Amino acid sequence: MLQKCEGIVIRTNDYGESNKIITVFTREFGKIGLMARGAKKPNSRLSSISQLFTYGHFLFIKGNGLGTLQQGEIVQSLRHIREDLFQTAYAAYIVDLLDKGTEERKSNPFLFELLYKSLEYLNEGYDSDIIMHIFEMKMLPVLGLHPILNNCAVCGETDGRFAFSFRENGLICHRCIDKDPHHFPASQSTIKLLRLFYYFDINRLGNISVKEETKNQLKQVIRIYYDENSGLILKSRRFLDQMENMKDLF
Repeated sequence: MLQKCEGIVIRTNDYGESNKIITVFTREFGKIGLMARGAKKPNSRLSSISQLFTYGHFLFIKGNGLGTLQQGEIVQSLRHIREDLFQTAYAAYIVDLLDKGTEERKSNPFLFELLYKSLEYLNEGYDSDIIMHIFEMKMLPVLGLHPILNNCAVCGETDGRFAFSFRENGLICHRCIDKDPHHFPASQSTIKLLRLFYYFDINRLGNISVKEETKNQLKQVIRIYYDENSGLILKSRRFLDQMENMKDLF
């Protein structure tokens, strides 16, 4: 049975001498696996459409396990990501987080749009760290994680100065700060951005400028939260960290 979908290639694996198995996150069906026969051959009609990060339309034969890719039409190659090693590292982490955090064939059009816009922003040269942190925050509900970001997790107050409490799963106000001696003393700018990234529509993202100190705090809070709550171990994150450590050398 032939089916058509709109999707983005989030993983590729070589299979045999000339074939590829690609994982595509689709708007219609969620995450699916497709066999792309002959895709490793340079003159194959499936060679371009089966490249990592490629956004396009896919025509495939549905199977009980893997489907079989018949043809594809590229909508956007997002080639600038692949041409920049640093952008590739950020994009690889984003698609890896999506891949590890989602089940097969579970449709989520919101998540598809989030993935597409995140990769498009990277491709256009937006701040990679900010795009990554927005994606990380918006993936939390997908992973079943719901930090309390609208009010103090202890007393419920919405006004005051806030820090982040990993133990209380969210913000903690100055009145309750003593209840968690291990709270993270983030700046109010960091707290505001954590809340903003979690709730706002990524399609409305304009040019955003964030101080390095605030970026570092965002990274620390989000990383610790993921490490303590998600159960995910991503090789792509280690690679990204290595690339970030090399930035000063370029």
